[in-house]
Formats: sequence, structure tokens, C-alpha cells
Amino acid sequence: MRPFSRHLKTGMSLAYRIVNDAPSFDTTRELIVKKTILKMSALAVAVASFGAFAAKPAVVYDTAGKFDKSFNEAVFQNGVKVFNADKGIKVREFEPQNEAQREQGLRRLASRGFTPIVAVGFNMASAVEKVATEFPDIQFTIIDMVVDKPNVQSIVFKEHEGSFLVGALAAKASQTGKVGFVGGMDIPLIRKFECGYRQGAQYANPEIETFQNMTGSTPAAFADPAKGSELAKSQFSKGVDVIYAAAGGTGMGVYQAAKDAGKYAIGVDSNQNHLQPGTMLTSMVKKVGVAAYNTWDDAENGTWEAGIKVLGLKEGAVEWAYDEYNKDLITPEMKSYLDTLQADIIAGKIEVHDYMSDNTCNF
Repeated sequence: MRPFSRHLKTGMSLAYRIVNDAPSFDTTRELIVKKTILKMSALAVAVASFGAFAAKPAVVYDTAGKFDKSFNEAVFQNGVKVFNADKGIKVREFEPQNEAQREQGLRRLASRGFTPIVAVGFNMASAVEKVATEFPDIQFTIIDMVVDKPNVQSIVFKEHEGSFLVGALAAKASQTGKVGFVGGMDIPLIRKFECGYRQGAQYANPEIETFQNMTGSTPAAFADPAKGSELAKSQFSKGVDVIYAAAGGTGMGVYQAAKDAGKYAIGVDSNQNHLQPGTMLTSMVKKVGVAAYNTWDDAENGTWEAGIKVLGLKEGAVEWAYDEYNKDLITPEMKSYLDTLQADIIAGKIEVHDYMSDNTCNF
């Protein structure tokens, strides 16, 4: 954080210009008034400038922890670490070990004046709503859910758009004409991924067969790699040769099963191509880390605003991953095809149905 003296010096300089642009003062009394205005203006500008940099950024991860190799880790690697390095301002982190600690962590940070506080994941919604009500002067940002409070910024993504792209890629890469999906917790958000994926696969190949399984109905469904492996093996036995996993840590089991079976898998949230090179066809990346970084940066600059932000392909917030780990799996024709699809979605030529708009996947 910048020392207050630097802000005072800046304020003095700005105030000096303001006063000297005013009509000239001729009397001794007017000169005294001029000097008083100068000092008061300098102090006001300094205080305002200091306040803009007085943000104390913080983050509360979900119970999967910041090293889940997926959603939370994307916030840590691409948000927290980058902000710390760029700004020299340390983001205070809290990792709850159970559901009760989500609310406890938010309240502890808020009571100590940390702001804005980023809450990672839809499971944080009830805790954010309660604590934001208790601390109306603290700014909160929640990722992947909407909380309607005057001091809460809600960031949601168009996952269906990115999922459409990886679905199309899966259909192009499949040798059997059968592709699969393994979701984590059976909730509308995860159905949104599956629906987008199915649309993309059928757009690329109208004859494609799609299979899907949800791991469970509780948050534990995002941390069950053994179950993920079991579901993947079942789909492989039916002829599926590409599986997209939107399942957090459960996806680790899907990727291992795909490697063991010589099939393809598609990662989610962060770029997971490096986890199983040669097996990971691509990843559907949600730039949650960048979203977290931006909310802290906006607060530092005095531009943070409550309300809803919806981010998709047009905003560069979702994408399919193409890098050194999967480039040998992607033909030039595949890449060109996906680039065209992406441009058409951004231009509105292709409309991808959002499952959460009506809780159906009718398209």
C-alpha cells in the first residue's frame, strides 16, 4: 500500500494547481485564505487518494481447497498469486475445512475490515448473503452464483458457450460416434455444462450419441475420483471414446480411467491439459482467476460495483485450451473449425441454449 505521505504530496501538487487556476488574490487576508484552501484541498485529495488504495483484498475458497487442480486452484494460481506479484498487496486467504467454516471465514475477514472478499463457488451463496447483510460496508464478490445485495458483486459465466466448443471438438475427435459427460453434483449449473456440450457435439455431428452421468446430489460429488473412474469406465464399455468431466476433483478419476483405457478426456475450469498429456483432448477453461483479480483491481481503482456480471466467449472469459500438451491431438482442420464456431457464437450466428434459462435442454 502506498504511504500516506505520498498521497499528501500528490494532493498538495493537485491542490496547488487548482488554487492557482483561480482568480488572483491581492490582499494579505486573501493570501491567507488562499493558503488555507491549498492545505485543505491537499488533505482532501490525499485522503481520497489514500482511500482508493486502502483495499484489503481477501478470498474464501470452497471446501475443496485451493489445490483442487480445478476451480479453486484457478482462483489461486491466476488470481491471488498474480495480484500479489503485480500489486505488492497480499491477498488474505481462508480455506474452510467444512461447510460451517465458510460463513465463519467470511465473518472473520469482514470483521477485520478486509474488502473486497471473493467467495469462490455457488456453495458460498447462503454464507455471503448472511454475512453481507451483517457488514453492509464491506464489499463481497461471489463467483458462480447470484446474491442480490447492494454490497455484493455476482460473477457468473456462460459455461454453455465454452462447453459447446469442446463438445464439437469431442465429436470431431471421436472414432466411435459416441461421447460422454461426467458431472459432479446434480444441480442446474452442472446441467448447463452438459447441455452446452451436447449441443456442440450434435452440431458437429448430428448422428453423434451422447451419454451422461452425475456423480451425486451433495457437494461431496465434486471430490470423489473413485466414483469418477467408475462412471468413466462404464461409459467406455458402451463405446464412448471421449468424456468431458465437469466434476471438480472427481474428474481426476475420469482422466486416469481415460488414460488407462487409451481414450480421450476433456478437463474443466482450469487448463488441465498437462495432467495427462496425450489423453487430455482439451479443457474448457473458465477464467475465474482473472475474474477474482479484476474485482480486487477494481476496488483498488475505486471502480468496484455491486450487481451481476455475465461473462462468456465475447468477454474472453471462457475458452477451449490449445497448448503444447494437446497440439498433437488437434488437427489444423479441427482448430480452424472451432475458431469458426467461436466467431459465430460471438457474432450471434449460433445461439447456444442455456440450460439455466428454463431448466431444460431443449434446443
